[in-house]
Amino acid sequence: MSRGLVIWLTGLSGAGKSTIAARLEQELRLLGRTVTVLDGDEVRTHLSKGLGFSKEDRDTNIRRIGYVAGLVAGHGGVAITAAISPYREVRDEVRAATPGFVEVYVRCTLDEMVRRDAKGLYAKALRGEIANFTGVSDPYEEPHHPEVTVDSAEETVEESVERILDRLERLGHIWRGVRPRLAAGAEAEALREEARAFPVLEVGPHETADALMLGTGALSSLPGFMGAADYAAVIGSGRLAGGQPFPIPVVLRLDGEGAERARGASRVALRHQGEVIAVVDVEEVYPTDPGREALSVYATDDTAHPGVRLLQASGRFALGGRVTALRRPDTGFPEHDLTPLEVRAAKAERRWATMVGFQTRNPVHRAHEYLQKVALENLDGLLLHPLVGETKSDDIPAATRMACYEKLLAGYYPQERVLLATNPAWMRYAGPKEAVFHALIRRNYGCTHFIVGRDHAGVGNYYDTYAAHRIFDEYTPEELGIEILRFEHTFWCRTCGGMASTRTCPHPASEHAVLSGTRVRELLTLGQPLPAQFTRPEIAAILATDAQSPHGEGANGTAVASGAAAVS
Repeated sequence: MSRGLVIWLTGLSGAGKSTIAARLEQELRLLGRTVTVLDGDEVRTHLSKGLGFSKEDRDTNIRRIGYVAGLVAGHGGVAITAAISPYREVRDEVRAATPGFVEVYVRCTLDEMVRRDAKGLYAKALRGEIANFTGVSDPYEEPHHPEVTVDSAEETVEESVERILDRLERLGHIWRGVRPRLAAGAEAEALREEARAFPVLEVGPHETADALMLGTGALSSLPGFMGAADYAAVIGSGRLAGGQPFPIPVVLRLDGEGAERARGASRVALRHQGEVIAVVDVEEVYPTDPGREALSVYATDDTAHPGVRLLQASGRFALGGRVTALRRPDTGFPEHDLTPLEVRAAKAERRWATMVGFQTRNPVHRAHEYLQKVALENLDGLLLHPLVGETKSDDIPAATRMACYEKLLAGYYPQERVLLATNPAWMRYAGPKEAVFHALIRRNYGCTHFIVGRDHAGVGNYYDTYAAHRIFDEYTPEELGIEILRFEHTFWCRTCGGMASTRTCPHPASEHAVLSGTRVRELLTLGQPLPAQFTRPEIAAILATDAQSPHGEGANGTAVASGAAAVS
């Protein structure tokens, strides 16, 4: 059951509370929520009939509305109240008694409310013909710390509703799905022209990948690079400031010069290899805490860890703000470079109700194939989603890994039940934290399930066995929006004569054909064949050919310092 929620709209008569409430109801119903609107005038007619307009009667009216709203929220519904509720003390009383309480102050100028007033009530109150009229002859106490303030004199109803929904999402009360901020065609050209006047920040492959994934919605519900509150919450609790699961900071790191340039701007352009790839609305520039971040994300401050080493070499400031991407990610595999919405469309076209995602930065081998096909026994479709962004220099290049997948899919998978698409993210090697990060990305691509091995995204010996499984105990499937399939270590058992796992095989480790990544690289470097029990011969042939060819840096080059440099 969804968490209940009370959206408490407060403001003067004629400010627009009822209009906003009606639009909010429509939007929330589209998200599948059950919504009840408690309008002030209707409550007065029914629930509070007979009450007058003294302070005591007004407070009683608000307490009744709060009680009913709490009942609605207690059953998982959304209650939207649209009542003046002029007194701060009783509003705070209702807040304290109501979990999931979100106060929205609907502000409006007196002149605008008089202009809107078809019945002339404000004019009469101003002439002294109506007593106890809130805002004229009776006080209205503005909220001190509402979750949202909208100004109906300055904003359209659509703009006010969008800001309320955005805040609800940031607070973790709703998830609106994948919402791209990706300019295309004439819009992109116009924004590029406009960006000529913005300060430019030169960015590397990591920031480029993050910006473009933010643009496609792959990192939803983030609308852009994290601000200070979200950054602190993520490294403190593995959640955004509003409580939504998010285990790894996604930030635009700046050096001192870049921070100074960004502080004086409302928008900046991000440029990578001579091309402006995105525009960022500057919301704040703040200092980061690399030491605390390293321990939180990587569970170590050892600079031998590639993620820690990268972090220590990066800028000490960060820019938070919404991102608008000016192009799609381009990883070099155009046939497979699908956005989240395109993968979701492909899933719908195939009529898959369920889809399991699989992540790997390594060449596909029999253990991968085994896990994927076990999952396919129970689910409709499989999204093979290899990470093709930047990885360590000793990892197998993305082009080779994609060639392996294409060869395997051509001969060993049912074509109608598998979709191969690229994940343009860069590899953080953050172990358990990255397992959750990868799960959230696959949720955005439409996966209902995600396969996680016990050493997901691990490197070295920094993470305990099963840590990548245990971390999912900290989140519910409902808040993640995806089911996690926790798989054991799998291998070829010589005695069993097939693939097995520690859950199904009774034989000793000496009977298990297991190769580490290091050993695979050694055999390939020496030109020795890989065992057929480890990978299919067609895959081994591709890897052997690749091992004998020199590689450039490109997408799998050595990790370099992350951050943005300011330029004129």
